[in-house]
Amino acid sequence: PTVYYLVQRGQLPAVQIGGRWRVKRDLLDRDVLKKDDGRRQSVLVVDDDPALQVLFREFLRRGGLHDVVVGTAREAVAACQANDLSLAIVDLNLPDSPGDELYFQLQALKPDVPIVIVTGYPDSEMLNRILASGPVTVLRKPVDFEHLGGLVRRLGRRPG
Repeated sequence: PTVYYLVQRGQLPAVQIGGRWRVKRDLLDRDVLKKDDGRRQSVLVVDDDPALQVLFREFLRRGGLHDVVVGTAREAVAACQANDLSLAIVDLNLPDSPGDELYFQLQALKPDVPIVIVTGYPDSEMLNRILASGPVTVLRKPVDFEHLGGLVRRLGRRPG
């Protein structure tokens, strides 16, 4: 009954022949089940706090994602160039560069990769400069990992 319900709502690829539904197995494998091609989605996390780095790593690994966790802007730029990213999560308070400069660098390197800003200072000038350039997703610290999970699922999808 569940399969028929999903087919009737258009959520599973199928055709109706006579009075019976035929599920298109090749489309089901490709689009719905998303056969594993050996590559996991990569999420870049830039935060200099070692405790938060551990939390982000564990969170992403539990979600089946490849984590690229770094602590400086320099490492972030190198990781961005070396990895096929689906999402970047960037703290604004970094030891080697202002967070807004890193945001614009990452945006220039990978314009199609969504960037989520994580900050404990939502009223900062850095954040205001980023917001002036257009809409951006901002999470306040302490990070609500349940909320972040929804964002990762929504924003981190690769185009199919």
